[in-house]
Amino acid sequence: MESPLPPEKRARVIVNTDAKNEADDQFAIVHALLTPSFEIAGIIPAHFGERRTTESLRESREEVAKLLGLMGWQGRVRVEDGAPRALPDEATPLPSPGSALIVEEALRDDPRPLYVLFYGPLTDMASALLEEPRIADRNVAVVWIGGGPWPDGGPEFNLSNDIGAANVVMRSRLAVWQIPSSVYKRFSVSYAELLEKVSPHGALGHYLVEQVVDWNARHHPGPIEFRSLGDSPAVGVVMAPECGASALRPAPEFDAAMAYVHDRGHRPIRVYETVDARFVLEDFFAKVARFARGEAPAPGHLP
Repeated sequence: MESPLPPEKRARVIVNTDAKNEADDQFAIVHALLTPSFEIAGIIPAHFGERRTTESLRESREEVAKLLGLMGWQGRVRVEDGAPRALPDEATPLPSPGSALIVEEALRDDPRPLYVLFYGPLTDMASALLEEPRIADRNVAVVWIGGGPWPDGGPEFNLSNDIGAANVVMRSRLAVWQIPSSVYKRFSVSYAELLEKVSPHGALGHYLVEQVVDWNARHHPGPIEFRSLGDSPAVGVVMAPECGASALRPAPEFDAAMAYVHDRGHRPIRVYETVDARFVLEDFFAKVARFARGEAPAPGHLP
């Protein structure tokens, strides 16, 4: 069935995801798709550098396709590839179908804001800004899972995959909602919780849990029975912006060591200091269960 909410009550959303980077993007992708207050304009598979693979964009695209296949939603959600690598410098875009999608939706004649959720690097947002500077003055909010703890910063995976792109976005006039590592790392779930609340719910639920266990087995040498679903807060704060504590702070830039560089005179951005993990994770668990029972709405899309 379609969403019971009228269009004016639904948030326009693009999901940009380095989907095969780890094992948490999958949960946040599905969560966004199953949220009836979201009108999904598209999903943009993103690169995640070359430390783990030389084919990160392709692997992200294949993972998005796998999730849509498990949901039975092939062809029902627009998917456009992002850039295959980081920007060459802070003045040169890497045009892609994904950056074109961002520009198209940012310039769309629609009174509602466009939320672009980034579960990985900001490459495609920066490229879109460099390709079409007019979008800096549109009603667009960048919701980014990335950056180290405030106020000092330091190494953080999503930022590391395109520091230049992050600087382009921070210098722009766009609204930015940043969820730094000190917040997103607090979204841990245990295997027992996943086995009780996700795995029983069809092929989709089984796969989501299976790939977490497999990831941990391959990448963590010691005993482990939990995973941080670190991309999920991006979904939660768009559903309910006040589900966490945040503060407006002047937008920083980043140096080569990923430390914050303050006092550059940029406009304020919203920096989350906490996000309610109970609200976000329990909402996800309930939506997966409802989907398995055939009670979830069909994916929304812009006309």
